[in-house]
Formats: sequence, structure tokens, C-alpha cells
Amino acid sequence: MQTPTKGPVATEIEARLTAALSPARLAVINDSAQHRGHMGDDGSGESHFTVEIESAAFAGQSRVARQRMVNHALGDLMRNAVHALAIKARAPGE
Repeated sequence: MQTPTKGPVATEIEARLTAALSPARLAVINDSAQHRGHMGDDGSGESHFTVEIESAAFAGQSRVARQRMVNHALGDLMRNAVHALAIKARAPGE
């Protein structure tokens, strides 16, 4: 079984989150195939994602603050390339 390669949007999400939040653990999961043909599917195959991230930067932050930190790190990707993003953000030990 061959592991699919990451597309350019997933690669950019990973790079931006790594640079901004120095995660101990990061998974960028492309959920776009589950939304093919639905509203927000731009046909690129990279419009819907789940991010699972563990970072010391989240310690003491609320769930909303953590989501804002992720959204801020992604910047214009959220406006121009990503239609939907599920965020699972944790501090180490949680």
C-alpha cells in the first residue's frame, strides 16, 4: 500500500504551523475526499482539513485562544485555499 503524498496546501499548512508554534506533534489530515461535490469543494482535492497539533504554546490557553493561534499562523490560507478546518489543539500532557 502506497502512502499518498501531501499536496501543496497541506504542505504549506504544516510549514506554517511548525514555524509559528513549534509543535511536539503535528498531523495535517486531508478530509477533502469526504466532501467531494459538496459546497466549498473547489475541485482541488485540498479544501477540507483536520489539524491535530500539540504545542507548549497552548499551555494555559483556552480552546478558543488555541484555535485563534492556529488560524493566525495559517493567515491567508484560511481565506484563499482552505474551506473547512477542524482543529484539535493540545498542550503537552493533555
